[in-house]
Amino acid sequence: TARHYELSGVKIYQLHTEGIAPYAEPGMEKSFEVNAFFIGASTRNAIQNGRGTYIPVFLSEVPSLFRKNIIPLDVALINVSPPDQHGYCSLGTSVDISLSAVQNAKIVIAQINKQMPRTHGDSIIHKNRIHYSVYHDEEIPAIEDCTPSPEELLIGQHIANIVDDGATLQMGIGSIPNAVLSCLNTHKNLGIHTEMFSDGIIPLVEQGVINGSKKAIHPHTIVSSFVVGSKKLYDFIDDNPSVKMLDFSYVNNTDVIRRN
Repeated sequence: TARHYELSGVKIYQLHTEGIAPYAEPGMEKSFEVNAFFIGASTRNAIQNGRGTYIPVFLSEVPSLFRKNIIPLDVALINVSPPDQHGYCSLGTSVDISLSAVQNAKIVIAQINKQMPRTHGDSIIHKNRIHYSVYHDEEIPAIEDCTPSPEELLIGQHIANIVDDGATLQMGIGSIPNAVLSCLNTHKNLGIHTEMFSDGIIPLVEQGVINGSKKAIHPHTIVSSFVVGSKKLYDFIDDNPSVKMLDFSYVNNTDVIRRN
């Protein structure tokens, strides 16, 4: 953004992003038009004050907006793990709409980052799909779990009481999903098929509560599209074959979820 004055009318499409977003700061609006499918802390002020736009859409529909050219993409900016011996990188923590962006953008620019965990599933792309790249190692933005309040734990317990053994879980982000997970430690054979997950699942996996043994689709596998959490979580998903990162349009397919 240091040379933003050289640009005008650049449209940015994004989901939730961690960290700062200097392109959304006051004074940048002539250079960058922020279009958010999900409003996070970095863009909330810009959207509230008319410097950006919120696009109300089911997240599962975003990939089709790119694939049908409803939203044409000139450039996709991605963060990937280094290529392996066969030339394959991983989208790591964020497959969600990143995969469809890579598949449909005219130009793909990648930050190749040793700190990006290497995940399985739809996250694998060959380096030949990347037009320009820069090697730069930096830590993935992390969010540490907070201890649930007594009120949140009470809500979590009420929800946990109506979760059956063998159920497949869909989680969101925030204190309530983590409070629910913390109250599921006496359950059995739970599975995960979710758009995202955070640190709350790790103790349940370690205890054998989450094992995916009753899932009809992708049994014994944790299915997700993106993850947000601590360094411990990123280490957990790194090269872990029991975690499969898939495109949003599949993970949020209601027919699949019902079959689970």
